[in-house]
Amino acid sequence: MAWATWITLMGFVGLIALALFAAGPVARRIGSDTLTPVTARLARAAVVLGVLAVPAVLTDLAHGASESGGYDYAAAWNSLYDGSGTGLLSGLEVTLALVGAVLVAPLAFRAVVGGRARSWLLGIGLVAGAVALGTTKFPSEAPDDWGRTGFETLIWMAHLFGGATWIGGLAGLLLLALPGGVPETVRGAFWSGAIRRFSVLAMSCVAAIVLSGLFLYWGHVDGPSQLFTTMYGRVLGVKILIFGTMLLLGVFNQFWLHPRIEALRAGGDQRRLRTILLRQFPALLAVELLLGMTVLFVAPFLHGSARNQAFQAEAAAHATSASAELPKIPAKQVSASTWTWGTAETLLVIAAMAAGYRASGRVARRRTSAAAVTTSREPDDLVGV
Repeated sequence: MAWATWITLMGFVGLIALALFAAGPVARRIGSDTLTPVTARLARAAVVLGVLAVPAVLTDLAHGASESGGYDYAAAWNSLYDGSGTGLLSGLEVTLALVGAVLVAPLAFRAVVGGRARSWLLGIGLVAGAVALGTTKFPSEAPDDWGRTGFETLIWMAHLFGGATWIGGLAGLLLLALPGGVPETVRGAFWSGAIRRFSVLAMSCVAAIVLSGLFLYWGHVDGPSQLFTTMYGRVLGVKILIFGTMLLLGVFNQFWLHPRIEALRAGGDQRRLRTILLRQFPALLAVELLLGMTVLFVAPFLHGSARNQAFQAEAAAHATSASAELPKIPAKQVSASTWTWGTAETLLVIAAMAAGYRASGRVARRRTSAAAVTTSREPDDLVGV
């Protein structure tokens, strides 16, 4: 149930972000005949996920409210806006997911897409979905340390929104790659620009995920050994391996597939370009999306922290009674060295992302230039002959 909640909320946010920041601008530049089907397809998928988020959240709440391990939907419904902080957040999660779906719903009809309301509906719908997603990590009570709690909440938002934009964007690209998503006459021009813009978006998401993940690792794990000696560490290790595989596929897409699409388009080789867009590209997106959904399936198993589990295991080994309540290890304290290392890591990750983007751009331009030179030497050219 937790997995279904993450899939629907994060997918909703990612699809709208793709329509607003990557696929939409490229389609608008090509023309209304491209913007209309692209926006309509993404909007329909977003509406479905936004509506499905409501029963997913309620079912998750119903399972938690049941004392017998079943589903108590009456208790789940009554817990919404019950006067507590948790009830307020649960209520906002359900309400805003539905509000976001209602706002985006008109864009599912092609007659509305071409109007001025498109950007406003997508923008407000994205805000509603983002807040609904954020309520899963907002504090339900007034914290004792507002500074630390606020910073940790900000880190969680970067982690969630980065994952949502990346995974939801992959789902949206896969939908557009299916037949009927993009008019065949402009397929090469659309995908060339859309992949490039999504690459910028995905790299920003990767930077946000890596930086927030490093902070969460620092707060929950005391050294690499706990990745093998605690349940939290082993689950986190699986999550890191899956994320690393996704990252490698993204690198493959950035440095090989996208430059090849650019080169084939510049060289006018429509046959090979069509083969890539109909076979290789959707297959790569499907594998990457499946891995992303697997990460979301693993994430709910991360409970507590590796630090606390290792600390309690040590305490249990020396306990005099099996029923004794185990102590909890205090949270790590931030020091000057923490900020120094954090700043250095931030600059390093940003520099790596920027360098990777520039390098992939040079590869794409080099292959495009080579393809253009080859095209100019066709048999019709006497020099080429």
